[in-house]
Amino acid sequence: MSNNSLAIIFISNGPGELSTWVKPIAQELHKQIALRPKANNSPISLNLVLVPCPNATGYEAVVAKDWFLFEKIIKANNFLKLLIQPKKFGSWPSQGLVIFLGGDQFWSVLLSARLKYLNMTYAEWIVRWPFWNNRILAMSEKIVEKLPKQIQKRCSVIGDLTADLNETAKIDNPLPAGKWIALMPGSKSAKLKIGIPFFLDVADKISELMPECKFLIPIAPTTNLDEINYFGSSKNPISKQYKSGIKSINKANDKEERGILITTNSTVIFIQEKHPAYSDLSQCDIALTTVGANTAELGSLNIPMIVVVPTQHILVMDAWDGFLGLIARLPILKWFIGLLISLVKLKNRGFLAWPNISAERMIVPERIGNITPSQIAKETIDWLNSPSRLSGQKQDLQALRGNKGATKKFCQQIINLLEEKKLLK
Repeated sequence: MSNNSLAIIFISNGPGELSTWVKPIAQELHKQIALRPKANNSPISLNLVLVPCPNATGYEAVVAKDWFLFEKIIKANNFLKLLIQPKKFGSWPSQGLVIFLGGDQFWSVLLSARLKYLNMTYAEWIVRWPFWNNRILAMSEKIVEKLPKQIQKRCSVIGDLTADLNETAKIDNPLPAGKWIALMPGSKSAKLKIGIPFFLDVADKISELMPECKFLIPIAPTTNLDEINYFGSSKNPISKQYKSGIKSINKANDKEERGILITTNSTVIFIQEKHPAYSDLSQCDIALTTVGANTAELGSLNIPMIVVVPTQHILVMDAWDGFLGLIARLPILKWFIGLLISLVKLKNRGFLAWPNISAERMIVPERIGNITPSQIAKETIDWLNSPSRLSGQKQDLQALRGNKGATKKFCQQIINLLEEKKLLK
């Protein structure tokens, strides 16, 4: 190892990317080379820089701090300050590597240029700034084919990082017997304010029609019970449009590892606050989820799902990703633009769930539009009553996931690049 100090910086944005990409790679990289903060005397530090993103929750830095994997964690609201005056956030070595793991790839390019560090990008679908990358790690060969010929030699296919998720999904705490349904309304406020009341109503209706069903809400690390309670109460205007609500909600105790939520119609919903909840999720028969990283996680765990976005609520447009979501958040034009986006999305939308995007065909159902809890409840029951359909979706998800080992390959590519540039011996 070189005696010169070296900084490795992960760039990321939201809770999904932190859980499925950042944390596993950071853990594995600490195993392969000595890094601060775990190895106090190492000349190499591992750091996390969060970048501006409309889909972030604001709690990402708090969650990452509890992992004890990063020497420095820069919050998203400090990113521009970091670009202008890096020394305000402590000393930075003259050599380093910036690695893109979520958000807008442009932020990674800017930071690497500002610090004069090497740049590496993990490309799930596309590489937007290929000439600025010293190394590109691709999910599939399709990405390589889209690159300019002279850049392709910088690109290595390592596979899907989420393919390794099921390695942690060991059933070490079995759920009680029954048909289990995971309810995953999202981790961001824009999604929770719609998803919580909608899914509570769905649970009540399923419980009436199929009493043997049991329900689980895995809480994202950037969400808490107070938020769940708020969005399920009359304080949330959207909640008033549904018959269900929250009668009580209690945290897990010393005897029970899961909390309990009871709806106003007395449906019992288990709450898992430990993250990641892969053990509990892997035992579920089906999941009801919204668009986002949830669909990638569920797909990697081979859990059948129905993706739900009730666009009758104009405010749901807050949850659209990218430029359309930004436009929809404009205060003055919100109603009109939100409605327009909704109509366009419904008429000309592509696939929104990760498995469907990846396969370029409909593997998991996407229910987007003016939908009701009754419709989703009925469809969920239809799926539960058809084991062959569930099995077929599982097989499709399994085929998409690809081979395991992308996380280890990713870390080896980091090491290879640093050795190639004589920054690591």
